[in-house]
Parts: sequence; structure tokens; C-alpha cells
Amino acid sequence: MKKHRLLIVEDDFDIARMLQIYFNSLGYEIFLAPRGSEALGKTRQNMPHLIILDIMLPDIDGYEVCRCLRTQPRTSRIPIIFLTHKDERSDKIQGLELGADDYVTKPFDIEELRLRVKNAIARSERENLTEPCTNLPTGRLIEDQLRQIIHKENWALMDIRLNHFSLYKEIYGFIASDDVLRSTGILIGEVLDELGSENDFIGHISGDNFLVITEVSKSQPIYHRLKERFSENILSCYSFTDRQRGYLLISKEADIESQSPLMDLSIGIVSSNLCQFTDIREITELAAVARRSDQGQI
Repeated sequence: MKKHRLLIVEDDFDIARMLQIYFNSLGYEIFLAPRGSEALGKTRQNMPHLIILDIMLPDIDGYEVCRCLRTQPRTSRIPIIFLTHKDERSDKIQGLELGADDYVTKPFDIEELRLRVKNAIARSERENLTEPCTNLPTGRLIEDQLRQIIHKENWALMDIRLNHFSLYKEIYGFIASDDVLRSTGILIGEVLDELGSENDFIGHISGDNFLVITEVSKSQPIYHRLKERFSENILSCYSFTDRQRGYLLISKEADIESQSPLMDLSIGIVSSNLCQFTDIREITELAAVARRSDQGQI
């Protein structure tokens, strides 16, 4: 069963530890952050499926953390549940106005919190907001982002595909292939943190297909860095024998074997400099053409 990732932002060690032990026992993957600034960094490094966010933090308060997350395209749709001692109606309204999904007041009923977490994640996935494996935006969220940029300037869209992923999944299984997708999503985020801008967008279109929207001037450095990093990192997903050989051996009928390359990336780029687009399908179709030829820019 797929593990959902929870980020618990809480400076009270006892509460944070109790929540970590409890949700770990339910099969969740838990990350802790005692400070708001640390929470923002961890959210970008490994996108959680939900954030349990204390309002009173030692550096920046939970309201500011929520505001920062909601104003960034890459983190704007992560469900957030506020956890606080405050019980004033105005405090709840402030949190909800910033885009929080729910609000739980200390002392809280742990079973109630469990249900709120479960329901918020299910609602997000049911509404087709995120791809369950990577927790990256998909479906309607990608379309919304494309509609926002179509009449703007200085954007570049990158269509990214993992070549030979289907065969890898067939040989190594769905758990290993899900790990590849998660690590690829994290890798793209790391490269954007290194070379992109704060308004960059990452989407997971489906299966082996990702999408990035960035500034025109940053697209080529990102293109080359993604290729370099992926070719380095993907080797760890293969067995020692396959790494040493440099390809997969595929058994066919009558004991005949064929060779298949290891995974790599194809990336196509289109930009606002290319032409005046009138439909988002034009953008994605041209990006797919560029990706199939992998010339980087058309």
C-alpha cells in the first residue's frame, strides 16, 4: 500500500514525537520540522501529501508559513491542517482565509485528527488535484496553470519523459517503479531550486511524463542539469549486474535475449517566444513534438 507523507510542523517536542509515533503506526511516512523556515525547505525537498501546522512557532508563525505555501505554484495545493492552542473565532477565520483546509484546537482528540487527515488527503486525490505517487499537481491543476500562462510572456514549458520506464516497471515491479517516479519528482524540484525561480511549476501529467513551467532564460540550464543529474542518479535504481552491463537483458521465446537501454530523459521545450498561442493544446502538442525529437527547443 502506498505511504502518504505527512509533514508535522510543531516546536513542542513531546507533541511532535507523539504524532510521529501515532501516524507512523498507521503507515504514514512522517517528517518533522520544529521551525517554520525548516518546514518551507522540507516541503520543497519532498512534497508531503498533507501538513499538520502549528500556529505558534519560534521563528515565523504558521499563518506566514501557510501564506508562503499558498503563493507558490509548487506548494499551493498541499492540504494544511492548523494545530493550535488558540480557540478564537477570528484566529480560525484568519487561517481559513489564508487557505488552510481545517483547524484543530489543542488539546485535541487524536482519533478526530486522524480522520481529518485521512479525509483531507482523500478529498485532494478525489478532486484530481495531485498524482498520488509523487503528490505533484496533475489533471485540472496543470490545465489551470497552462491557461494562466497562455497570454503571458517570458515562460517556457518543458515536457519531460522517462524513456524505457515501462520495461523497467515490468522487470523491477511497481514498488521500485513508484520509487523512480517519486525520486524523479524530487530531483526536478532540486534542480529548480538550484537554477529556476520561485514561481516555477512542476506537474506530473501521468505515469512517466512530467511537466515544468519556468522562465525562458532558465529553461536551457535546467534542461542540461536535469539530464546530467538523472543519468547519475538513476543508476542506483538498478541491480549491480544491470549497472555493470549498462543495459537490461530481456528474455523472449526460445531462449532468445534482447537488450534494452537503461532509463534516461527526453525533454522538449516550447516558449512564449515561439508564437502567439491561442489554445493550451497547441502548447502541449508542440512540446510533445520537441520532446520526441529531444532537440530542447523548437
